[in-house]
Amino acid sequence: MDQQVTTGVEQLRRALASTRAILAEVERDHLALPTPCASWDVAALINHFVGSARWSATVVSSSAPAPDEDFAAGDFVAAYEDSITTVTAAFETEGVLDKTFVLPFGEFSGADLLSLTAREQFVHGWDLARAIGRSHDLEPDLATDLLARARSEISDDLRGPDGTAFFGPAVAPASAAPADRLAAFLGRSI
Repeated sequence: MDQQVTTGVEQLRRALASTRAILAEVERDHLALPTPCASWDVAALINHFVGSARWSATVVSSSAPAPDEDFAAGDFVAAYEDSITTVTAAFETEGVLDKTFVLPFGEFSGADLLSLTAREQFVHGWDLARAIGRSHDLEPDLATDLLARARSEISDDLRGPDGTAFFGPAVAPASAAPADRLAAFLGRSI
């Protein structure tokens, strides 16, 4: 496996592990709590990031998408662990990072899609930590790396109001932990 694959997949693994650790702290009475994503409660957030990990795996492996499922209704930790295995294996497939994927919202190399997946999984772990009142100072080195790449990949045309754009307006806090700076860059209020 070449260095680009190892580095990218290692970031993905770390992002998934970070989010899984927060998910393991979620209790059933947390599911209706609001999240930093104004249009989602905790249950909707869980459904989104469990499902989006699986979606990324289906895109890069060219497999048929799975039917929609309410992951928050069942054992969401087990569902996420299954997603972790699936998405990691998909991105480790020989040559996947060199492929080009045409999606409804743009054209991406496999490497760019890997970066997007790692960033999304990580920041949704941050969202979840904030929602359930846990520490959100997650993986400072990883957050710093993901923020550096996000600054080069995310343009202002992808920003707008919650629910209509991928990202909210960027906020640049003067002093914040790396995960908070990443979340703020992606439009979260910290």
